[in-house]
Amino acid sequence: MENANRVVSSEAEQLVLVDADDRETGFLSKAECHDGAGLLHRAFSVFLFNADGELLLQQRSVSKRLWPGFWSNSCCSHPRRGESMQLATSRRLQDELNIRSTLEFVYKFSYQAEFSDLGSEHELCHVYLGRMNTPATANRHEIAALRYLAADVLTHELGQTPQIYTPWLQMEWRQLISEHRDVLSRYAELS
Repeated sequence: MENANRVVSSEAEQLVLVDADDRETGFLSKAECHDGAGLLHRAFSVFLFNADGELLLQQRSVSKRLWPGFWSNSCCSHPRRGESMQLATSRRLQDELNIRSTLEFVYKFSYQAEFSDLGSEHELCHVYLGRMNTPATANRHEIAALRYLAADVLTHELGQTPQIYTPWLQMEWRQLISEHRDVLSRYAELS
């Protein structure tokens, strides 16, 4: 059931600017971090799996500035100024999906991706895996739809229709499959 009182992310929230080694260098609004080619800031991506080993995917709200309506991983966002990664991931899982999960940090990487002339993501992204113990409910201000996919189906779809997925999901999934398969196999069935 949808909770209409859940928090919506804001273009004014203060994000953490970082250098290539993930050291804080300052703070700027979310809007300013995503303008033009983007400024490198700290972010996270969470991949949640159900008891059957299926990955929860979200379709981004059509009201999102960047990649509206695209399919992405379970939850992705940013820690705010003064907020630990543990607190940030917990907050956004609750805000977006109304769930709690114990997460396992897997790796971090940086990337830059432009979305036409509307802005860019330029993130140093921490990637986490976790299990869902309760069903997710989408915050309709943030998420248009939810779906569950087996790992092999996602890999196939990314090969067939990459244009419907966010660039960070594509990069993260390739790296999880190729470099962190042992960790991923604890959550999903892989062929």
